[in-house]
Amino acid sequence: MAQPLAPSQTPLVSTGQTHLPQVTLPRNPGMPLDLNWVLAARANTSAIERRAASLPARRSVKKAHQAAWLLRAITCIDLTTLSGDDTARRVERLCAKARQPVAPALLKALGMGPITTGAVCVYHEMIAPAVAALAGTGIPVAAVSTGFPAGLSPFELRLKEIEMSVAAGASEIDIVISRRHVLSGNWQALYDEMRAMREACGDAHVKAILATGELGTLRNVARASLVCMMAGADFIKTSTGKESVNATLPVSLVMIRAIRDYHERTGVRIGYKPAGGISKAKDAITYLALMKEELGDRWLQPDLFRFGASSLLNDIERQLEHHVTGNYSAGYRHATS
Repeated sequence: MAQPLAPSQTPLVSTGQTHLPQVTLPRNPGMPLDLNWVLAARANTSAIERRAASLPARRSVKKAHQAAWLLRAITCIDLTTLSGDDTARRVERLCAKARQPVAPALLKALGMGPITTGAVCVYHEMIAPAVAALAGTGIPVAAVSTGFPAGLSPFELRLKEIEMSVAAGASEIDIVISRRHVLSGNWQALYDEMRAMREACGDAHVKAILATGELGTLRNVARASLVCMMAGADFIKTSTGKESVNATLPVSLVMIRAIRDYHERTGVRIGYKPAGGISKAKDAITYLALMKEELGDRWLQPDLFRFGASSLLNDIERQLEHHVTGNYSAGYRHATS
């Protein structure tokens, strides 16, 4: 059996601040569109699927190592509510959970100080209550934008939506790309769109949602990833969470290797966010292991890695309680909102 993954040497205890890439790292300035690089991108689907399938079976993380990895996962969660029936009160409860995602007694038993989630992600209308509820914590508010989830509203309105969300206090903007540009191979149009959205974000950092389940092929995923990074995306993100297929390990491997390629060529670190369908603690560890193996420890920090999730925290808490007490508690005891 493979040896357990060693936790990163970076301390797990939160300082009370969740630093954004533009604070701790130079932001991605982007670069001119390099079509030779984009069109040279390939994806060996069978090899990618074999590599992805081998990861959960090869890695065994147990006991204290598992608890450490799960605590790290919590600090990388974008705690999310994107429902049509969201209310200010629900968002306030979610923010309270983001500020204290694990019971203090449980953290004490684990020898941990306070931690927070990486961010809180909401629709534009819920930015104001989220900003108010998180005041003074350093936890950023992320807003989904640009006609989320389809991205088919008029382009001028999508840009205006970004500007309004930034003005309302969002420090991260999760935008959705136009899938048709990818499906038709119109890379210039995708680049121009992403560049305009990046500029509209100003100082807020931008996560480009590729909606990978709707892009057709892994090759398209690789090429779209490169184009969005060239256009200035600070993060690339798998999904809106509303598609029929969301984050998967094969898609993640393709996107992560595009990030590695971009870093090797430009020296710029781009963040990664798998979103949709990640609800189990064991899956979170698998994604963290993939990041560590492909990109290294630096990408295990919340300024370069996030989970887009709502129910994931619930299962992580249950696993941590089992580690401490030997018993599983009922899921309702760890509700997120």
